[in-house]
Amino acid sequence: MTNLSYTTEVAEATAPIYEILKDQFEEKYWETLAPYVYEINRLKKEKNAVILAHNYMTPDIFHGVADIVGDSLALARAAAKSDADIIVQCGVHFMAETSKALCMNKKVLIPDMKAGCSLAESITAKDIALLREKYPNVPVITYVNSSAEVKAASDICCTSGNAVKIVNSMDSDTVLMIPDKYLADYTRQHTTKKVLTWEGSCMVHERFTPEDIKKFREKHDGIQVIAHPECPKDVLDEADFTGSTQQMIEYVENERPPRVVLITECSMSDNVAAANPDMELIRPCQMCPHMKRITLPKILKALQTEEPEVFLDPAIAEASRIPIQKMLDLS
Repeated sequence: MTNLSYTTEVAEATAPIYEILKDQFEEKYWETLAPYVYEINRLKKEKNAVILAHNYMTPDIFHGVADIVGDSLALARAAAKSDADIIVQCGVHFMAETSKALCMNKKVLIPDMKAGCSLAESITAKDIALLREKYPNVPVITYVNSSAEVKAASDICCTSGNAVKIVNSMDSDTVLMIPDKYLADYTRQHTTKKVLTWEGSCMVHERFTPEDIKKFREKHDGIQVIAHPECPKDVLDEADFTGSTQQMIEYVENERPPRVVLITECSMSDNVAAANPDMELIRPCQMCPHMKRITLPKILKALQTEEPEVFLDPAIAEASRIPIQKMLDLS
């Protein structure tokens, strides 16, 4: 049985990590987390595993055990380039599917198979078939926050960061942009093309309101408001900057606002705050219950048992890689 005591060896090995996270966790609580961090980092080296952590992972995962961090597509691309035998995907299920599609020869694990996504689950390949009947010859642009089966039924993929560029690259004057209606709405404001969409949304971002932003401005003088394009249009209209999670991070690092709020999943604010202690990060409180299914104990168990493993039909994997690669070529 694995020893998860807070020993002197564990304390010394994890001290540099706690230095980054000392404002996030009280020392007594950190002593309960550190043995997991230590054992996960030891075991991943032993098994030649790499841990991919999305920007919405909690700080103990993001800063404590992750080898590669970023948005969903960046993680998948990094996985494909890795020489690891095992990939542990700390995020939601569609991300693990994308990683598997891009590297079928590797074992891909997700610490909790129930870590789903309201947006990805809002549409199926059958829905796309019906959309093609309704809108013949209209290209289907699918957000990477979707299942492999949905990607496989699409013409090209996009991210929240390159959506406008992908839409503008299409020969058609009309495009179908699925499944996020808010990302499609945001894109529609930045293109001359007609953008049709689907009634999908992220359960985290759609909960934000313009009143939330107004309250932040009232309580915190001079605050910079940065919002994700999965938010409703009236929320984006109140923001100072709109961008993907990676674009948000770049904005913070380049502009160095002394006081900022990120209108997105709350753990990202914790992670940015840990990396930028000189800034004041005001925390919005909209949490993704699916992302929060991924915890240190579950990551450790996944490494120990090499389960749950993500499998993908080779035909679906091959078909889903085509729209992803088309996007990468245009990007």
